[in-house]
Amino acid sequence: MEESIRELISNLLLTKMIISIVGITLIVIIIRLMQKSINRYVKDHDNRYRTRKMINIFGYVFALIFIAIVYSNQLGGVTVVLGVASAGIAFALQEVIISIAGWISIITGNIFKTGDRVKMGGIKGDVIDLGVLRTTIMEVNEWVDGDLYNGRIVRVANSFVFKEPVYNYSNDFPFLWDEIKIPIKYGSNYKATKEIIQKVGIEVTGEYSLHAREHWNEMLKKFLIEDASTQPMVTLFANDNWVEYTLRFVTHYRLRRTTKDLLFTRILEEVDGSSEKIQFASATFDILEVPTLDVNIKQK
Repeated sequence: MEESIRELISNLLLTKMIISIVGITLIVIIIRLMQKSINRYVKDHDNRYRTRKMINIFGYVFALIFIAIVYSNQLGGVTVVLGVASAGIAFALQEVIISIAGWISIITGNIFKTGDRVKMGGIKGDVIDLGVLRTTIMEVNEWVDGDLYNGRIVRVANSFVFKEPVYNYSNDFPFLWDEIKIPIKYGSNYKATKEIIQKVGIEVTGEYSLHAREHWNEMLKKFLIEDASTQPMVTLFANDNWVEYTLRFVTHYRLRRTTKDLLFTRILEEVDGSSEKIQFASATFDILEVPTLDVNIKQK
């Protein structure tokens, strides 16, 4: 009698194992087929990436539900054990749990998405993958200037969304205010210099200003924020060495270095081609007089 019961249980477990393997295999095949069909029906890259991620998540959830249904009779006996062990598991995996909570917060709270430029956990760069536990970032800066890629791919735990501020450079307002400073010698034509810098600023960044204005109007509807100007602005400051002009402008967050290069190039060309008295200043030092040295040599 006991042997027949054991044989029956053994056959039942074997049957459930076979059903589980076949079921998981079918789920994997269905998920792979759905992912392959995405390229035909979803043309946008961002939407295609998000859809592929959602299909993966759906596959994991469906597989867990399928396993739970197959072994539903055996789950009742381990409920007490799982309840006792849950506290220890939660403590041991608290970083993992926080990272999963961070991932849910990122997805539901619209903190950032793939393609956004962010600074998270001290790492600045573009989000190239958003995982359940970690966010993958293509890093910028460090030993490279101008917000350009340095080649490093960094994986940052999603738990950092609860520990540190997350800076997003491209979500609601994909533009940045930036400045360049131009030193001009005293005695130059200050008015003509300001007009040239203002003219170049409008010429180079005028299109960015218009697009930034449209985005800023949307920001005014969503947030309690001042109505800032997106037009290029030139200000002047006189210090001990020269007259310093500051050009404040708006540019796309990916084009800071390119915009500065265009501005400096055009300003140099305009100043060199101008008939006005304008001279750039530099930190040079003139020795006006060498003091007389009185050397006395005593002879014994």
